[in-house]
Amino acid sequence: MKAVHFGAGNIGRGFVGLLLHEGGYEVVFSDVAAPLVDALAAADAYTVHEVGAGGVDREVTGFRAVNSAEDPQAVADEVATANVVTTAVGPTILRFIAPHILAGIALRDPDAPPLQVMACENAIGATDQLRAEIVELAGATWDALEGRVVFANTAVDRIVPGQPADGGIDVTVEPFFEWAIERGPFDGDLPSIPGAHFVDDLAPYIERKLFTVNTGHAATAYHGARAGFERIAEALADPAVAASVEAALEETSALLAAKHGFPADELATYRATILERFRNPALPDTVQRVGRQPLRKLSRHERFVGPAAEAAERGLSTSALVAAISAALAFSDEGDEQAVQLQALLGELDADAFTQQVTGLEPAHPLFPAIRSAVAEHQAA
Repeated sequence: MKAVHFGAGNIGRGFVGLLLHEGGYEVVFSDVAAPLVDALAAADAYTVHEVGAGGVDREVTGFRAVNSAEDPQAVADEVATANVVTTAVGPTILRFIAPHILAGIALRDPDAPPLQVMACENAIGATDQLRAEIVELAGATWDALEGRVVFANTAVDRIVPGQPADGGIDVTVEPFFEWAIERGPFDGDLPSIPGAHFVDDLAPYIERKLFTVNTGHAATAYHGARAGFERIAEALADPAVAASVEAALEETSALLAAKHGFPADELATYRATILERFRNPALPDTVQRVGRQPLRKLSRHERFVGPAAEAAERGLSTSALVAAISAALAFSDEGDEQAVQLQALLGELDADAFTQQVTGLEPAHPLFPAIRSAVAEHQAA
């Protein structure tokens, strides 16, 4: 069996690639970073170091690497004969890998089992997004190709912090992971992924993850950065930061209970587990790394505005989520393009224009006034 994985970064090697290897696949990493591709091509193995309670070292072997920028034909050839294609490139990069996947589908033997494609991104419906890009590129040829591939949405969760500069291709991760995959598209022929669980309805699981893990992680980063902390674990050790993050997650849990019917005690246990993971002192995770790309994180369907907008529409509390958004407005990092753009927009636009442009909310939306007030207060200060 063979899996082609797009994105040979820390998540690709330390999470997706690891589980594919343990599932019996030969893993072919595809990336555009030449030094990383060369390092993988020159290695026979790398180690995933799980740090924290119960963590062990896991060795990954039987992999190869190709440079999609330098040799797109090689990537297409690998996709054409693969069983599985996965991604961990970021939602905005999916459109750039879609041509490689389409080229591989076009070369695929029509009698071969369908290629199983799963985008493992921190976004709702990322595989649907990738499929849409591929279908658009295919145009009139898609009808002839559609039977050669199936697409399944996933929800993935594992903290993979920034790695030491001298770490090579080894990866440090937390022991916990979760990979939920929608069952329906596979028609009973499930991919071999140890530890993954297949569900009939993915939406509750992906929203629980995004609105708890992603919301909580980013809220910790922004509240922590504003309070002057460097590391995520240090920030959550501060009672004020911890209380702010917990309050935000109580609001997202209220939405999840109302929308998906999750029991309150189950959500409370889930929140506690998530916060305990963030407190893992063995993870060298920083507020700057987690807080990067604030404009994306403040956009309409992301981890703050997404759940807060739905909560406001249901008449639920959003004050703690708005407080996290307010903390995000103060985030500054000269090395992060979006952080620089965020501060520039705060200086260029008035509160109404900024709120509408950055959050995607219309002025008539019930959440708009609260965020607009937070923006105005930040600008005044």
